[in-house]
Amino acid sequence: MSFKALLFLLIPLGAGAQTPESEGVSAAALTQFLDSVATHKNEFHGFVLLRHGRLVAEGYWNPYHAGLVQTLYSVSKSFTSTAVGLAVSEGRLKVSDKVLSFFPDLTPADVPPNLRDMTVRDLLTMTGGQDPEPSAIPASPDTSWVRAFLKVPVPYAPGTHFVYNSIGVYVLSAIVQRVTGQKMLDYLKPRLFQPLGITQADWEESPAGENTGGWGLRLTTEALAKVGQLYLQKGVWNGQRILPEAWVAEATSLQIDQGPGWAAHSIKDSSDWLQGYGYLFWRCRHHCYRADGAFGQYIIVMPDEDAVLAITCETRDLQDELNLVWRFVLPAFHDGALPADEAADAALRSRTASLALAPPSGISGDHTTRSLLLKPNSYGYNEMDLSWTGEVGHLTFKTAESTYAFDLGNGKWITQKSMMKGPYLVARAANAQAGLAPFLVSAAYAWKDSQTLEIQLRYIESPHTETITCQFEGQGMRARVHRSFEDASADQFLSTSNP
Repeated sequence: MSFKALLFLLIPLGAGAQTPESEGVSAAALTQFLDSVATHKNEFHGFVLLRHGRLVAEGYWNPYHAGLVQTLYSVSKSFTSTAVGLAVSEGRLKVSDKVLSFFPDLTPADVPPNLRDMTVRDLLTMTGGQDPEPSAIPASPDTSWVRAFLKVPVPYAPGTHFVYNSIGVYVLSAIVQRVTGQKMLDYLKPRLFQPLGITQADWEESPAGENTGGWGLRLTTEALAKVGQLYLQKGVWNGQRILPEAWVAEATSLQIDQGPGWAAHSIKDSSDWLQGYGYLFWRCRHHCYRADGAFGQYIIVMPDEDAVLAITCETRDLQDELNLVWRFVLPAFHDGALPADEAADAALRSRTASLALAPPSGISGDHTTRSLLLKPNSYGYNEMDLSWTGEVGHLTFKTAESTYAFDLGNGKWITQKSMMKGPYLVARAANAQAGLAPFLVSAAYAWKDSQTLEIQLRYIESPHTETITCQFEGQGMRARVHRSFEDASADQFLSTSNP
């Protein structure tokens, strides 16, 4: 069943929208939004827009598509908030419970007062009192992340000082697991995902076997829109109460001001990061709220407009991405149905159907088979092999333990599974991406000139792409490896041991 049909089945608001205009949305304005995306620095991968509970528009930039789970980064936090809300509704815990009460076996011998006073609510509102945010996750899988968190100094009284804290959200996941006896993903499946018809979901785990909480969840873009719709409907789905209405209101309302006394009104008026914070949800301008993940993963809930917008993306300027929504999508909404506009509807359908991210392009190049022994490098690659079958390239990396092979399209993407981990913001975390492989990779190549080969490995279940630019000189090679979310100064190099 298509997402559109499934959405209409599960959201009891009547037949689906035939056109955006029938739901009071300007198709022409949505096309302008997509045009603006194409000219800005934000690389969109997918979006789903709902109005009055009905699908108004969706699109995916090839090679991304509707069936892909996406790395959500800190959007995961809002799902941890949801799990805590469900546990509260079942009487398993209270937001006023002290954090230490759940971890008697991990509590330090000498407990400072601020740590003793830290509550579940403080972790939900990013006011645990630690500053700066704990950044060191134990490298050893034998070291508990919770124990390491509880050893971090707490200079501020809990509940008074906002500091973003991803490890604190991991601690919430560990709490949910302790009070329910289930990993948070398993706890959420029958209570949240199954009622909403969400069948694709996985979540990274710590070495202790606890979902990472503050990051690591993967869902489809469509699933994000459904969860946004659940919150817009105040916790009800298809006539069934999923979340308590009071929890939805509490979690998405202002609980802490991120900039009291120092952020001028002129700054607040232009920033969606200074509108207040709820229970692992951000408040936005225009009376909206959102789940928010690194590089532009969003669930934007717009109660005044009865609308939800889910976006998966890679951008370094998350405010610019939101500004496009406020500039183009928000004005597209009108109170009543709009007059039919067949030309605008056709233009929008054509635009969404043609969304694509182009593979590298270049000239006809050398198809010589190469087996290249490499100097020691940070990736652990000992050998890099290149061969060809017609226009299809074959790239192989060999390490001491593994071999990773990719087929490369010439002027088109070839999608395949790989056990090789791609670029990842939280790769520093011990056990990073545990339980998520194999990964889907769309790969392509192009010869830029007779000696320069560009290879792109696009990890399409994440926001990120790896570009390998090979410069050949005789039998030798030097390659620059660039990760899409890093500056060029962070590029790594591969070179042959006998150029």
